Formats: sequence, structure tokens, C-alpha cells
Amino acid sequence: MNRSLPFFCHAILLKPSNPGTNGFKLFRAFMYTSTRYNNNNNFRRNNVNTDPNDPSTLMKEDGVSVCSELWIESFRNPNQTVTNLTNYLRRFELWVLAYQKVCADELGAYMPKSSVQRSALEDLLALRNAVLDNRFRWGARLEFFIKSPKDKTEYESLSKRKIRAILTTTQPSPFQDRIVQEVLFMILEPVYEGRFSEKSYAFRPGRTAHTALRVIRRSFAGYLWYIKGDLSTILDGLKVGMVIGALMRDVRDKMVIDLVKSALTTPVITSPPVEKKRIQRKYQKKRVLAEDEPKPDPYWLESFFGFAPEEAEKVPTWGHCGILSPLLANICLDELDRWMEGKIKEFYKPSKSDVIWNSPEGEVDQGNTSWPEFVPTSGPDKTRKIDYIRFGGHFLIGVRGPRADAAILRKQLIEFCDQKYMLKLDNESLPIEHITKGIMFLDHVLCRRVVYPTLRYTATGGKIISEKGVGTLLSVTASLKQCIKQFRKLGFLKGDRDPDPQPCFRMFHATQAHTNAQMNKLLTTMVEWYRFADNRKKIVNFCSYIIRGSLAKLYAAKYKLRSRAKVYKIGDRTLRRPLKEKKGQSPEYNNLLRMGLAESIEGLQYTRMSLVPETDYSLFPVGWRPDHEKALLEYIRLDDPKTFEQNRTTLIEEGLISPQDYVSMLVWNYKRSAAINGVNNSEEGTTLLVSGNHKDVQNIEDEEELEERLHATNV
Repeated sequence: MNRSLPFFCHAILLKPSNPGTNGFKLFRAFMYTSTRYNNNNNFRRNNVNTDPNDPSTLMKEDGVSVCSELWIESFRNPNQTVTNLTNYLRRFELWVLAYQKVCADELGAYMPKSSVQRSALEDLLALRNAVLDNRFRWGARLEFFIKSPKDKTEYESLSKRKIRAILTTTQPSPFQDRIVQEVLFMILEPVYEGRFSEKSYAFRPGRTAHTALRVIRRSFAGYLWYIKGDLSTILDGLKVGMVIGALMRDVRDKMVIDLVKSALTTPVITSPPVEKKRIQRKYQKKRVLAEDEPKPDPYWLESFFGFAPEEAEKVPTWGHCGILSPLLANICLDELDRWMEGKIKEFYKPSKSDVIWNSPEGEVDQGNTSWPEFVPTSGPDKTRKIDYIRFGGHFLIGVRGPRADAAILRKQLIEFCDQKYMLKLDNESLPIEHITKGIMFLDHVLCRRVVYPTLRYTATGGKIISEKGVGTLLSVTASLKQCIKQFRKLGFLKGDRDPDPQPCFRMFHATQAHTNAQMNKLLTTMVEWYRFADNRKKIVNFCSYIIRGSLAKLYAAKYKLRSRAKVYKIGDRTLRRPLKEKKGQSPEYNNLLRMGLAESIEGLQYTRMSLVPETDYSLFPVGWRPDHEKALLEYIRLDDPKTFEQNRTTLIEEGLISPQDYVSMLVWNYKRSAAINGVNNSEEGTTLLVSGNHKDVQNIEDEEELEERLHATNV
């Protein structure tokens, strides 16, 4: 069945005012469907006399389209128990796609499908059959169904000493294990993404730390008491029975469950830790990478990864699950999210005298949507409510009401974690703090300020009223203390009260142009990380000061200039001028640069506070969803026959499309569906576009008869 025509018609006819947002995406999907139709025809035409033993003949579809079908089906029925995942596990297209993704991680470059050799496809097919026949074992060290393209080791000719070392020491995850993990991940992720709570924002596509900060700014204004909890011990591992029980809540496929269970229970062989002896550093020659060896992460990226907040530092690794571990952790913690959603409804007690939250339905679209951080003063009788957000193993609960409500919730939370996760918590691990003390979350501090703004609104009759108001403002500021701590951990400075930059000796052998370029990339990522902080200018300017001072000390040691002042005098405050010239009467630097004999030096950015961008205060809508989820839900809505019938009726009633044009559209889709299916009678294509009021025209073979019957039914 081909559904490109209604998909395209809905996109063009129903959203003419915003073609750049959804219309273009839908049009692109339509173009992809047409391309796939042509490719399938070419495949049938060009593979009439192909080798039946060729594994490529098993690929009837593109792997991405198979994944898309699973995503759409999961979001169409999010509450339905899934029992048919083995059918997707048999799809060879997913295994080829997983092989491409793992090869990209292994080799550092994407491998097109046309570049996959037949021998690799045969080995990949053997791996798939072994998984389906229950012959696959996790953590194999010597016997593999498929090996990495860069693994040239001949295991049959290894000595006993090398074999013993392979079997008893820590080894990286086998290549075939990562392929199986990738296939399971592609199958399980769409199933649970349609079911996960909207309160979790870690290890999920489209939900980052920035999203969590924007949700806090949007929804946590007006809360007085906060409970901050750390459940990161769950990320270290849970009992296998708990994980499988949480997994079987929505998935009842025995083969998939057994694969995950064996990955959790198979022991991981690790070598005992050995104390490293301090060896005197010797001069090391610059190492040349092999042809198939991926480049290591650049220095600026390593440094930025060192700035990861406490909530994002720990990534779970359970047994042989690999990239499945974060997904399994979210599946287990989703029970806590659902429990907290029930408590949010239970604790909500509206008050009619409250300025904002006075409706029994809740807080949907209440308050000042253009300034959600501001909450007017409501007096002693306030609405009692709570809110909750989780990022990985850390969560934050805001309580609006007396401290006793927070204490009751904490007691219930301790009992729930003890019963569900067998995790012993106490009052010290779940402290209750007031907003005036400042709440640290994701290296940002939540605090409250009392403000007296002038409120202007339009009264009855169109009269504009201006009056002085009073209320609290939620402030989300970046923690300078945490920033200093991270810089000190990376070796950029020493000291707390008066931080002193230290020379960045990792870049000692690099040129001035390369060093400045690396640090500019680091500064650019820092600007983006602190994008939503109220003190963005101050914190980024401080980061620029530390990095500039570190480079100045490095250049002073490298070029023997003795002090930072002399470096700034020669190289300017942005260090954009060359600090060392060739001996003798050499031409000017600009002449060398013009002739291409010198490398251009980029000055450091954000050396002045006025150069740092302003804080991003763009509105965050209620009920926000990532772009891919909005596209999926929009597609499902447009694919619904009821939606199509309603839109068709509306278009005809408003005169936007005539009945004759509609009939022509049906006939065109009839021809196209017949061409795709390769038969004369295209029942699928006709059934798709003909609504429930015209079922008498669904089984017509002749085109002219179809057109006559459609006109006769007064479409």
C-alpha cells in the first residue's frame, strides 16, 4: 500500500500558512516515498536472474523505512502490549543498518550500503540466524560469527599465552555483540519512547539538559520547597529480576526478553586492577595513526566533556547490554515517573483566592504565558501543588505549600524506593531545602527574587490599565563555584577565592593558530552550554579570562617571553598577532599571509563582556515535544481516515477543491497504486482514498467505470 498522495495532499492543503515547519517535512517524506517506489521497481527489474544465495536479496526494503514503520506503530498504539518484536528481529535490513552504524563508530567514517562486501553480508546473516536459533553467546573471545573490518587477527594461529591473555583480561566489547545491541536498541527504543513519561529528560532523543533547564524555568516558578534526590546507584545496576520485570510490563516477546536477560546474566571477564607505577616521562615521538584508525577526539572536545555536570556524568553499563543500558535504566525509573505523576494529581488542591492556579483542572495554560518565571503574590491562602523532573538518576521536586507537604511526600518516596528498587534512602539523602538557599541542579542555581513590576493589561471596554505589582521571579543562574571546580579538575587553574590560570601544556607543540582555533571552539561550546543562564555574559567572560590567561602563560613559556604582560603586548589581548617571527630581515606577517606562506591566526573570542550573546529567554510552550515526536503524531493524525474525511468535506464545503478535482485525484491514485502493486485491480490504493461513504466503488477494475461511479455517488 502506498500512502504518499494523501500524505502530500494533507501537507499542502491543510497547512498553507506554515510551509516551512511541517509542510516541508511532509513534502520531503512524500518525495522519499516516491523514490522508494522507483527503487523497488528498479530492484525487481534488475534482479530477475540474481544469485538466490546472495544475502542482499533478503533486503526488500530500506532499513530506515523499517524503523520508521516501528516508530509509527508504537506511537499509534502507545498503551498496547507488544508481542511481535521477533518479526522485526528477523528483518535483515535492520541488521545491515546496525552493521553500518557500528562500522561508523569503529572506523570513524560512514560505510554506504553499496560498500558492504558480500562476505560481510554472509557473516551478518550467520549472526542473525545464530541469534534466532539461540546459538549466539554474549562476550565471545575467540569464536565470532562476524569480525570488525579492521580486525586482521588470525585466532587459529595464536599462541597459548596470547589466548590465555585474551580469555583472562579485560577486552573491549566484541564487534558482533555491538551489532546485536544495536539491533535490539533499534527495536526497543521506539516501543518505549511512545510510553515514557514527559518528566524524564536524560538518555532520550531530543531531550537534553537544556530542555530540562527550560522546563524548570517554565514550570517551577512559585515553588517554595524543593526535594533533590540522587538515585544514581540504580545506574550502577539492579537485580536482573527487577529489570526483566520492568521490561515485561510492556514487551511480551520471549526471544527479545531472553536476549536481554542473557546479556544481563552472562558474566563480564575483567582483569584485576593493577597499581600503576610512576614512570619518569621520556620524550615521545609523535605517533602516526594507521589508515583505518579513527582520529581521537580533539583537545577542546575532551575539555568540554570534562564540564559535564554531576547529573550527566554517570552513564549506566549493565553486563553485556552496552548501549541498551541507558534505555533499560529509563525503563526501570519510568515506574518512579508514573508514581510521581499520580502524586502530582493527588497533592493538587486549588484555592479560589490564588492569582494563577485556581482552576480544579490544573495549571494548563494558566498564568502569564509571556513571562512564566514571574508569579504574583497570592497571600497566605495559596494553591497547593507539586511538580517533578528527572534527569538520569537525579530528580528534583518542587512543592508549593507548607513544608509539611514536602515531608509527607519525602516519607512516601522513601517507602516507594525501598519497595520497588530495594534502595535504602533516608532524610539526609533527600533534603528539603527552601528556595532562598539556592537549589543546585545541572550546575545551575535556582533562586527567587522579589520584584515590583509595572503590570499593564486591557480591561473591559479596551481601557489599558497600568498598576504596580509585586511577586517572585525564578532565576536560573550558572554556578561560578562549579565552573571554577571544573576548570581546576581540567588543570586550567588553581585556587578557589582568587583563581590563577595555569599554562595549558597539552598544546605546547601545536602552532599558535591551531591552539587559538581549538580554544575558540571550546569557548563557542561554553557559550552554548550557558545559553539559558541569567548570568550568561558574566560566566562566559570568566571562562574566556581563564582560557586567555592559560594560553598567555603557555606562550610565555614556549617563546621565552617571561610574563603574560609581554605576551599581550606583542600578540594583542586576543592573541591574534604572531608571537615569533623568523630570524633575519623577513617580510611583514601580512605579506607572508597574503602569499600563503603563513597560517592565519584567529583571535580569541569573547574577551569583552559586550561580545557575549544575551541570555535566551525564548518561550517554552506547555506540552512541549521534540521535533521527531511532533512529526510522528502529525503523520498519524493525517493518516487517520476520519481526519481525511473531515478535511475532504471541509475543502469541498469551502470551495477549495471541486468534486471533479477530487475524482481526478482518486483516479490518479488508482493508477499509481496499480503500477506499484503490478496488478490491474488496485484495491488497496482505492480503499485508501475512498471514504467510508463510498465503499461501493472500492472493488472496481476498470478506470472509466470507477470515474463514472464516483461521479454518480455525488462526491
